[in-house]
Amino acid sequence: MNELHYYFSIFLRRLHYFLFVAVSVAAVSVIVALSLPPAYVAQMRLLLEAPQIPTELAASTVTMPAIEQLEIIEQRLMTRENLLAIARSQQVFEAVEKMSADAIVEAMRARTVIRRAARGGDTPLMTISFEARSAAVAAGVLNAYLTRIEERNIEFRTARAGNTLEFFQQEVARLGADLDRQGARILEFKNANADALPEGLDYRMTQQSLQQERLSQVTTEISTLTRQRERLVQMFEATGQVGATGPLSPVEQQLQDLRRQLDEAMAVYSPENPRVRMLEARIAQIEARLASQPASTQAPADDPRRSSLLDIQLAEIDARIELLREQQGEIEARLEGLQEAISRTPANAIALEELTRTYANVEGQYNTAVDRLAQASTGERIEALSRGQRLSVIEPPVAPSTPTKPNRVLIAGGGSAFGILAGLALVVLLEVLGRPVRRPADLVQRLGIRPLATIPYIRTGSEVLWKRLLKTAVYLGIILGIPAAIYAVHLFYLPLDLLADRAMDKMGMRW
Repeated sequence: MNELHYYFSIFLRRLHYFLFVAVSVAAVSVIVALSLPPAYVAQMRLLLEAPQIPTELAASTVTMPAIEQLEIIEQRLMTRENLLAIARSQQVFEAVEKMSADAIVEAMRARTVIRRAARGGDTPLMTISFEARSAAVAAGVLNAYLTRIEERNIEFRTARAGNTLEFFQQEVARLGADLDRQGARILEFKNANADALPEGLDYRMTQQSLQQERLSQVTTEISTLTRQRERLVQMFEATGQVGATGPLSPVEQQLQDLRRQLDEAMAVYSPENPRVRMLEARIAQIEARLASQPASTQAPADDPRRSSLLDIQLAEIDARIELLREQQGEIEARLEGLQEAISRTPANAIALEELTRTYANVEGQYNTAVDRLAQASTGERIEALSRGQRLSVIEPPVAPSTPTKPNRVLIAGGGSAFGILAGLALVVLLEVLGRPVRRPADLVQRLGIRPLATIPYIRTGSEVLWKRLLKTAVYLGIILGIPAAIYAVHLFYLPLDLLADRAMDKMGMRW
């Protein structure tokens, strides 16, 4: 009980501090609560609807999470340009022409409350409310908000879909040009290396084999004709005969048949072949037999007719040999060209494979771009017809019929309670920081001295009277003077409601 009496006495000593703080705060709260103008809060609710066309059938190219789209809508709405335009067009503030741009933007943001609900399985909703000095202004601002939200949302989605479509159109054109250039490079390479392309390698190998076989035949024919010419000359020199002037004898007919067989064998076999050797041996035997025939049966060796006939036959053989040698040169040149083309084929195959691989890669990119261009065109069409994800109004802005704010009782009562708590806190703070010596216990605690006795200060009757009068005057001055001074400031200097309104705008909050 003594402790309570002691602390109460301390409170009475600091009562003027308590009254100063509590009365000041309470007076400000009451004056502000009574002077604040009525505020009207209008509200609208928006819903982010799912696409009207199933994405399995045709998907829009503008796809983003609902929370992200709602956040984009909010950020685009609360831009400085939008807020200034709406505040001035709707005359949100009484002296909006005299207000600075920063003050208008701060006030508009403080009076606008946006709540989003789009997390988890929640429906993607957006609630927007605005506080204004009149119901018409509040509803007008929300209608302006709604108009800009719808315009910006449509512009954003159509522009994004259009940009996507334009990008893939450019990609298709670019890849198509690359594809044409690569195809032209392949065609130019094939034209420049038409004789050494890998797809013609089998044909060239076959031609090489055929030409080699043909070269062997021509070489054999040349060799055969050369030997035939030598034998003809040898026979003329040995027998003086060139050929039969009448019917052939059986031996001559046999010799002619053997020579024909030898020519045929030389076209197929090599000179070392046993059949060729056997034919040559028999021909040699028959020629030796003919050479041993009596001279009476032979014409004179110096007969001009025989010499002329020999020249004709030799010229014919030489002409055939010359023709075969020309063919041999052509075949050898052709073989050389085939060999050169065959040797270049592996390098051409590698180069052509690289060109073809690049063409295939570009073609794959081109096909992918064409497919995505079709999707982008469909998505752009969906957005142009507003068949994709869209924002709909489920609760349009309506002008409130009664003021929504302020709660004057709450402001006055809460401010007074806060003033009382602030006054008590000041008293406790002064007592804790000052720590004066008031009791013997304080002497013992502070100085370690135990007093023998304590003698209180005894005031006279006049001192008591003057002290009570002074306290009463101070208390009355605090209780009556401070509210009067605050009210005078409110009336003649600057309204407290305006100060409170500016402070709330700075803090971004409302009552």
